[in-house]
Order: sequence, then C-alpha cells, then structure tokens
Amino acid sequence: MHDLRDLDERGIPGCFVVTTEFEQAARSQSRTLGFEPGIVWVPHPIQNRTAGELEALADEAIDPILAMITAPD
Repeated sequence: MHDLRDLDERGIPGCFVVTTEFEQAARSQSRTLGFEPGIVWVPHPIQNRTAGELEALADEAIDPILAMITAPD
C-alpha cells in the first residue's frame, strides 16, 4: 500500500488487488495511512488455484483494474 500511495502522489494511477481474506487489514492500513486506494477484491485463497482458475480470476478482475487506472482524476 505504501508503494501505491507513493505512485498516487506522483500522479501515476494504480489500484490495489487484494484477496477477500485481507479486507480488514487492507482497510485498516488505508485508514492508518490516510489514503483511499482503488481496491479490487478477488476470492481467497490464491496459492492453491490451477492455472485455469487463476486465469478466470484475472479475467474477472481485469475490467475493474483497467477502469481504475484509466479513470480521469
């Protein structure tokens, strides 16, 4: 999240891709930093997924990610 905030301060768009397991931690860190990043939530867990399952997750996440990084300020 620190890197994303740094990019944001430089005017470089980005978003934070987080599994649902870490929603509370991500929101807590966001509040602590005083930074509201664009967040795309993906299902947890990631590590035990097959290549096909990961591809499906990526297919679902790509449109929201692109929308966040191409949205006008």
